[in-house]
Amino acid sequence: MEGAVLLCLSSRRRGQESRGTTLPSVLVPGLIVQKYGGSSVATTDLIRNVARRLARVHASGTRVVGVVSAMGDATDDLLAVAKRVIADPPDRELALLLSTGEVVTAALMTMALRAEGRDATALTGFQAGIRTNLVHTKAQIVDIDPSRIHRELDAGAIPIIAGYQGWTDDQDIAVLGRGGSDTTAVAVAVAIGADRCEILKDVDGIFSADPRLVPTARKLDLISYEEILELALAGSQVLHPRAAELGETYGMPIVVRSSFHDAEGTTIVRGDAMPLEGRERVRAIAHDYDVARITIVAVPDRPGIAHAIFAPIEAAAISVDVIVQNVSHRNVTDISFTVSRTDLARTLRIVEPVARGMGASEVTSSATMAKVSIVGSGMVANPGYAARMFGALAEAGCNIVSITTSEIRITCLVDESQVPVAVRALHEAFRLDLA
Repeated sequence: MEGAVLLCLSSRRRGQESRGTTLPSVLVPGLIVQKYGGSSVATTDLIRNVARRLARVHASGTRVVGVVSAMGDATDDLLAVAKRVIADPPDRELALLLSTGEVVTAALMTMALRAEGRDATALTGFQAGIRTNLVHTKAQIVDIDPSRIHRELDAGAIPIIAGYQGWTDDQDIAVLGRGGSDTTAVAVAVAIGADRCEILKDVDGIFSADPRLVPTARKLDLISYEEILELALAGSQVLHPRAAELGETYGMPIVVRSSFHDAEGTTIVRGDAMPLEGRERVRAIAHDYDVARITIVAVPDRPGIAHAIFAPIEAAAISVDVIVQNVSHRNVTDISFTVSRTDLARTLRIVEPVARGMGASEVTSSATMAKVSIVGSGMVANPGYAARMFGALAEAGCNIVSITTSEIRITCLVDESQVPVAVRALHEAFRLDLA
């Protein structure tokens, strides 16, 4: 996990401890990192708006580092262009191509800041000292050398870092996967000893459900690292899972708020800082459409089969989520699991020859599944949440395909067409619209 490999960051927060890790010493007063998402910088007008915000922070005496995403749908557009050239683009060159979206934003943001009368410097991931492992399109940060960032800050400039990217020991460009700019921002905040990391988006904070599906969803003032991590893993796109994990590991305060006004957003805190009532019930509903299900039918039921299936998937840096193995019948069983829809074709290319080699009957797949989840730290000590969830889904006419759980999350796999009614039913069943 990235939280572990970041132990070799060349600068860390001290005076705190987390999971036995010694963190860096003196915080630089008035130093923050602000990350702006793609919808916040989608046009040149919006870029100028963000530049004015950064300039105001800087003018107030607070030193600020900006981390930016690609403009709007630029990453999707670049991927589409690549696939028009070749159906399966090579990872090394694809990473190089995709990294350009954030570089464009960083350059334009720096120009806009100079127009505001502020000194600023655009930095690629390489120039910002962000080193990753060798997985080109789903890289993890290994360490950060913040010396260039500190030089720019000491010179009175605003460093604007292209998010989502870094460089490998082979001096190749690597990207961090979808949502990776969040991870860049938190990692940079840790590396430079910032007071906090702000994630600025086109939403006002973290809500009890997606307001587009549930108009009565409430904005949460506080949420724990554990809860936001589970929400992220369950499909919420408010914060990337690795960013949440880094925040918890290094005790970095994270605030999620809007890039369009100055209202307070949602602060992510440690669980022991949460009010008691915040841990007594479900806190939020998450859903995820980016789900594909693969089933290997009639697999021989013998030791080593699961390893033979999942080891090559892991070697390809493909994340597997919900895994279900049926009860063995006549020494064969079915194994089902989910991956991201974008990973479906690649996973099938890996799994199909493995399945044939072990004598499985067939491999089937579906790209019409989705996940709905309930998340809340109060679920640890209070029984009955599973039954209420299953009852609410049954009353709404939603069929559950499979179930997975953690200590504070219950996730059901359903047909994608049932997601809106499922989310609304669960939000109502757990009375999340009430303050």
